[in-house]
Amino acid sequence: MAGNPPKRKVSRSNTRSRRSQWKAAVPTLVKTVENGRVTYSLPHRAKVVEDSQGTALYLEYKGRKVADV
Repeated sequence: MAGNPPKRKVSRSNTRSRRSQWKAAVPTLVKTVENGRVTYSLPHRAKVVEDSQGTALYLEYKGRKVADV
C-alpha cells in the first residue's frame, strides 16, 4: 500500500533545513597495545587476526575465534 499524497507543498527552505540536521557521527575508537604496537579499533566488533606476514587468519571477539576469513 502506497503512502498518502502530501497535503501541501513543502518549501525549499524547510526541506533543506530538515536535511541539514543529518550529520555523520564520529566513531568511538578503543586504543589497544599489542606486542608494542598501538592499534585503534571499534568497540564490540570482531577483529582480524593476522600472522607475521600480514595474512588474515580468522576473526576474533573477546579472545575467542568467531569466524574464518
